[in-house]
Amino acid sequence: QVQLVESGGGLVQPGGSLRISCAASGISFRAYTMDWFRQAPGRQRELVASITVTGNTYYVDSVKGRFFMSRDNAKNTVYLQMNSLTVEDTAVYHCHTQTSTREFWGQGTQVTVSS
Repeated sequence: QVQLVESGGGLVQPGGSLRISCAASGISFRAYTMDWFRQAPGRQRELVASITVTGNTYYVDSVKGRFFMSRDNAKNTVYLQMNSLTVEDTAVYHCHTQTSTREFWGQGTQVTVSS
């Protein structure tokens, strides 16, 4: 059974930093691209960042230079380091991956940026 479990969300002031994590189990973690999506109230879910099996990364324009995604294959975990946070970054952040036949989502972790 594949499980993706996010952690590390919380409340942070504008300009602050936060690191969220996603621990995977039940999957050959190192064989798959991993993604972070986010969804804010009233907005469509959007892909924020991805990391390939070789460590190449992709970021949506709005977070480039502020967010950094990494993976630790020994721990079956991906991270999203978020810096210079703004209120626009407030959302539920979900971990995601997909195989050739299925896609998997974590339950999400809430990130709230507010003064």
